[in-house]
Amino acid sequence: MDRIFITNLQVETIIGIYDWERTTRQRVVLDLEMSADIAKAAQTENVESTLNYKVLSDQLINFIENSEFQLVETLAERVTEIIRNDFCVQWVKLTLHKPDALAGNTDVGVIIERGERPHA
Repeated sequence: MDRIFITNLQVETIIGIYDWERTTRQRVVLDLEMSADIAKAAQTENVESTLNYKVLSDQLINFIENSEFQLVETLAERVTEIIRNDFCVQWVKLTLHKPDALAGNTDVGVIIERGERPHA
């Protein structure tokens, strides 16, 4: 199976458990890898035949900007649910970064995979 990826998708949202985090928007960064069959799109050059990463990223940005989760784990689960359900993606790997979470650290986050991993 082919894969489509989006790297370094940056969105500001309310995320966190501390009082200050409930009122201050913070940056989260998404790296996505998704299974897709691109053969028909490559043959026809029809964007309707592929996973449209522009439409997908716009939907994720809108969702994340308007969300107010406490945990990055919850946000990661919801993002992968949107990708799998709304875009019929069988497998997704998401690295969700919260780069400004810890002083003296450059990055923290979670990595999750959902669905059946494509064969290499």
